[in-house]
Amino acid sequence: MTGRKRGDRRVRVDHDHDDLTDAKELLARRFEADRGHLRAVAYRMLGSLSEAEDAVQEAWFKLNRSDVSAVENLSGWLTTVVGRVCLDMLRSRGSRREDPLEYYVPDPVVRVAGATDPEHAAEVTESVGLALLVVLETLGPAERLAFVLHDMFAVSFDEIARIVDRTPAATRQLASRARRRVQDATPAPGPDARRQREIADAFLAAANGGDFEGLLAVLDPDVVLRADGGRTLAAVSKLVRGAEAVISQALMYARFRQAALPVVVNGAPAVLSVVDGRPGALMAFTIAGDRIVELQILADPERLAALGLSEEDLARATY
Repeated sequence: MTGRKRGDRRVRVDHDHDDLTDAKELLARRFEADRGHLRAVAYRMLGSLSEAEDAVQEAWFKLNRSDVSAVENLSGWLTTVVGRVCLDMLRSRGSRREDPLEYYVPDPVVRVAGATDPEHAAEVTESVGLALLVVLETLGPAERLAFVLHDMFAVSFDEIARIVDRTPAATRQLASRARRRVQDATPAPGPDARRQREIADAFLAAANGGDFEGLLAVLDPDVVLRADGGRTLAAVSKLVRGAEAVISQALMYARFRQAALPVVVNGAPAVLSVVDGRPGALMAFTIAGDRIVELQILADPERLAALGLSEEDLARATY
C-alpha cells in the first residue's frame, strides 16, 4: 500500500508539472498573438519604439506574475495593463524631460519605398502619422491614455477610469478634451499614396534645383518644419513656420547635396539622406490636399542608427 501511495503521489506531481507547463505555453502563445496589438497601443501612447517594447515586455512580466484564470477577455486585460504601464512611463518622463517638445520628432517606423510592409510595422503605424504623434505629445498623460485607448482602440470609459483613478464621467471629459485638441491640430487627410509621393518628389527636385517658385507651389503657406537633432546635434533642432522661411532652409540644405533613399515613414512619403553608408537625416512629409503642411526632420545620430535599415537598403541611395 505504501509503495502504491508513493507511486500515486509521484504521478500526480508529474501531471501537475505537465499541466503547469501546458498552461504557461498556452499563455505564451496567447501573448504572442496579442503582441502586435499591444505594441501598437504602446507606440501611440509613448511615441517611442524602444519604450513601447519595454512596456510590452513589462506586460509579459505582469502576466507571468498574475493569476488570470478568471479573466474572460485576456486581450482586453493585457491592453489595460499596457495602458497602465505607459501611463506610469509618461508621468515619469514628464518629470524628467529636458528636450523642448516643439523640436521633438517621435520615433519613425521606416521602410524602403516599394517594399512590402513588415507585419509589425503595419500593426504599429496603421492610422498614425508623425503629425498625429506630435500632437499626442502635447497631451497630459491621463488625456493621452483616455484618447488613445477609447478613440483608437475602443476601450470603455469604465475600464479606462480604473486605470486613471477617476470616475467614468471624468474620464469621458479627459477624452473629449484631448479629442478637441487633436482635431484642431491634426492636418486634414492627404491624397492617395502615389500622389503624396509625387508631391514629395516635386519638393525635392525643386530644392535640389534651387527653384523657389517650384517649392512655393507645393508648400502650404503655413507649413511647419520641425528638426530634431537630439542631444548630440542640439544646435540643429529648430521649429520653422511659413513657406518662405521653410524654402530658405530647404535651399540652404540643398547646397550640401547627399545620397538620398526614398522611404516610407508611418505610411507617408519620406527621404533618408545617406552619408558614408550611414543614415544622415530623415525628412518625412505630411501632405493635406496637394500641399505639404508639415516637414519632420530627424537628425539625431543615435535614433537614426536605430532605424533598422540594412546595408543593402542604404546602398540603394542615389544622388
